[in-house]
Amino acid sequence: MLDDDDLESPGVFRSYLELLRLPNVPTAMADVAMGFLILSPQLVPGAYAPGSDALTRRGCWLLGFLLASSALLYAAGVVLNDLMDVERDREERPNRPLPAGRISLRAARWLGGEMLLAGTALSCAMAWSLRQPRAAIVAVALAVAILLYNRVLKRTPLRSLAMGGCRALNVLLGMSVLAGPLEGQHWLVAGAIGLYVAGITWFAKEEVRRSDRRRLAAAAAVMMAAVASLAFLPHWREAVIPAIELEPSGWYVLLGLLGGIILMRCLWAIAEPSPGRVRVAVGQAILSLVFLDAAVTYAARGPYWACAILVLLAPAVLLRLWIDVT
Repeated sequence: MLDDDDLESPGVFRSYLELLRLPNVPTAMADVAMGFLILSPQLVPGAYAPGSDALTRRGCWLLGFLLASSALLYAAGVVLNDLMDVERDREERPNRPLPAGRISLRAARWLGGEMLLAGTALSCAMAWSLRQPRAAIVAVALAVAILLYNRVLKRTPLRSLAMGGCRALNVLLGMSVLAGPLEGQHWLVAGAIGLYVAGITWFAKEEVRRSDRRRLAAAAAVMMAAVASLAFLPHWREAVIPAIELEPSGWYVLLGLLGGIILMRCLWAIAEPSPGRVRVAVGQAILSLVFLDAAVTYAARGPYWACAILVLLAPAVLLRLWIDVT
């Protein structure tokens, strides 16, 4: 439970928002929304209006449940991450809420555990309403992956891959309402997002001290490989809108622009691998997830839904002006 001292201490609301790393939550929501929106209307019974791209009331409810579940699971993961790192943060990030004593460890444990359970329960409830277990299976797998990452894998060489796996599962959570089996393009998109986040995690490994240029360069290469893998999306006939299928060069230009912007910021940090530059590059790479999700959504659903994904940039950017996420 939350301590009375926590509720009465000054700045407690902001402290909790910092603990949750709230500005990053919209990027997880963008992943799951993209996973949902790229599904073919014919394969999501009752989610789309017949003969149109409009979501029905049922579709809006499904998307809402997915967004809430994803946000809760992501926030739970970052709280558990800070709990596991509290001793290290006392030396490297003493201003974070837990090492600074602005939030008690007991309160953080309660919050992280409750959010993990709530996020999983939402997806299980949705699976029950759909009469198919896929959403529950993916949510449970994601919750287990979050626990494994924080308790076992984050201090091993598998750290980056484990974090990427969590993000890939988050995308698959959005796809869990698919009536039929997952197809090649679904696995490609989930894998690309997971690989991209694995690269970010590796890039950020030593962001509190001067980083090794070779590791930063290798991590940037992983991110670029993830973006480049999306170039195969037009090879699935049902995966893209006709304009991209008929003229895939535009899709390659779009991916090139996104990859180039991400790479430029990474190179800026590699040239002078100071903690400040690396943090900025990591922050930009995380925000770029929303652009990648919007690009994939555009390829599958067109500009209307791509713009809907981009709306999530607004809270992510505005909250960063107020809340420190490093």
